[in-house]
Amino acid sequence: MTTENKLAITGGKPVRDSYLPYGRQWLDEDDIQSVVDVLRGDYLTTGPTIDLFEEKVADYVGSHYAVAFSSGTAALHAACFAAGISQGDEVITTPITFAASANCILYMGAKPVFADIDPLTYNIDPDSIEKLITPKTKAIIPVDFTGQPVNHDQIQKIAKAHNLIVIEDAAHALGASYKGETIGSISDMTMFSFHPVKHITTGEGGMITTNNREYYEKLLQFRSHGITRDPKKLSQNHGSWYYEMHFLGFNYRMTDIQASLGISQLQKLNDFIKKRRHLARTYNDKLKAISHIHLPIQDAASTSSWHLYVIDLKLDSLKGNRDDIFNAMQKENIGVNVHYIPVYLHPYYQRLGYQEGLCPNAEKLYKGMITLPLFQSMNEEDADDVIKALKKVVNYYS
Repeated sequence: MTTENKLAITGGKPVRDSYLPYGRQWLDEDDIQSVVDVLRGDYLTTGPTIDLFEEKVADYVGSHYAVAFSSGTAALHAACFAAGISQGDEVITTPITFAASANCILYMGAKPVFADIDPLTYNIDPDSIEKLITPKTKAIIPVDFTGQPVNHDQIQKIAKAHNLIVIEDAAHALGASYKGETIGSISDMTMFSFHPVKHITTGEGGMITTNNREYYEKLLQFRSHGITRDPKKLSQNHGSWYYEMHFLGFNYRMTDIQASLGISQLQKLNDFIKKRRHLARTYNDKLKAISHIHLPIQDAASTSSWHLYVIDLKLDSLKGNRDDIFNAMQKENIGVNVHYIPVYLHPYYQRLGYQEGLCPNAEKLYKGMITLPLFQSMNEEDADDVIKALKKVVNYYS
């Protein structure tokens, strides 16, 4: 995407001649070679590379087990199954997330219950969670929004008091930590996503980490049609070829091709996160002079892995609304985005009976939020272009 010689909405030439996306994968020759090696090998799927990728992720986060899936959404679905979520259950989650965090609850016939967010960190508010617990509540799905871990102390305390399972949606938070503990080792189950805009990519893909052996075995079986070859689980055994389907599972398997890319990418993860943190500090330092925006606030207990950098516009002090600012930034060739539409405001959820006004803090944030570009291959000049464009646009509407 280019400017096509169009003028910026503020008048004159755009800040950039070429379009800067909000996110993008970063691959090198080692990544490409890792995939080529698998393509030339014996296994394209259900082979040893998947096991190796799972072992390396489990080792990185400090969990006993890890199970790879075809997507983060598939991984969440599997976690809900392993947790025993079913018809009539309620599961509490946040509205400021991608729809998958709530859709996985619907897949099980259960009801998503939306807790409001902390207006400072934008993560789910533990006090709001506690107020929504009923005898039907089965689990909590907190989301580490933008890469900042949720308040685990409070959430784990609430879960223990009410005998609830915590399925952490850490799609944004690979490499983050809470009070020194790596995300992926704290909750009953934790989901990571390997979509191209995430910290590492397998093209599409996801992972559940857990320390619970029972969950681990259910996850493995669920991703492969509910089928098992484990002699200890078979009702009868006709030999090494024999297998049984014990429940209705899905084909949610990751391929060895994807896993090989994941292994290669994982070796670079710490460098990727270091770069993201550097860019976030650059934004923090240089954007604080703009009086018309709120910058992200980090919980002192959390160390973010910075998947997203989200600002909140002070709309009361601006002549335009969020969409005006958004469109103006796009005209400057800065690929801003919005993360996210509160889930219950989507038409499908509205038809289920969810109504506007359910989570006031989330809805207020949504009206003013904009995501700035943040990815591994950005350089200082790119970041400066984002800052320059934002100052230009905000000044225009102030």
